[in-house]
Amino acid sequence: MSPTTETIVSANTPVPRKPLISLDNRYVAPAFITCILLVGHLSFGILESYPKTLLAIFTSIALELVLGRIFLHRWLHPASAYISGISVGILVRSPAYWPYALCAAISITSKYVLRVKGRHIWNPSNFGISVMLFLAADTVASLSIQWGNYLLPMLVIWALGSVIIARLHRFHITGIYVASFLAFAFLRSWMTGSPWQSEVAPITGPMYQLFIFFMITDPKTTVRSKRGQCIVVFLVALLEMVLRLRQVVYAPFYALFIVGPAAMLVEIWLDSRRENSAKAVAA
Repeated sequence: MSPTTETIVSANTPVPRKPLISLDNRYVAPAFITCILLVGHLSFGILESYPKTLLAIFTSIALELVLGRIFLHRWLHPASAYISGISVGILVRSPAYWPYALCAAISITSKYVLRVKGRHIWNPSNFGISVMLFLAADTVASLSIQWGNYLLPMLVIWALGSVIIARLHRFHITGIYVASFLAFAFLRSWMTGSPWQSEVAPITGPMYQLFIFFMITDPKTTVRSKRGQCIVVFLVALLEMVLRLRQVVYAPFYALFIVGPAAMLVEIWLDSRRENSAKAVAA
């Protein structure tokens, strides 16, 4: 093909047009969680205060930058730390300021200290919040009914959240968890004689929106295979049901705290076995 022909072909080849509005995937989750915060607080006042939430966010980002530089020798993008910080700011309830800073610090530090084969195995905010709820129960509580169970704002959040999670190719995790939660809610209702509405109601609250769209779908702390992800999230819902039957108040946090890392450890162990087998064959 002559240079002239190449020029003509190149000129006639349509150039893909960039969308007018595009968003780097790193910013999708932070943008969504910020929308949850603004809608929730402006409508129902779900935050303890803006300063406490900002304290959690700044603590998370500052520690992420410092620890990333120390352990990984580079400056990390703050999007992940922002999600952890704002999650702490929304979910933690305390009259004091220190639990917000401490919970954020525990969350971020866990990413660098609690590692196996180079992978951190707990979702940071789930780890920090679970530790605080367990060790400082007299001072710390979690967001629960402060938003109520109003259907319309939840439908808006679910519609937006579903689009975003689908874009990140993790909607199956949220979908399996929700389906499992609903099935177990009816089972709990049958076992305990409680009205089914009271068993289903928690998933329409704000705490669960953060839980199902961010904590259980965290790419860094979920197993790699799609089938494995579906099995793990089903087991999270199953353990949550057992904990609820035992009257454990913060059942979803504790269920993920136990099941998530266990699944990661199993995957890491299987990976090690495959590597050892491959080395043995090669030898």
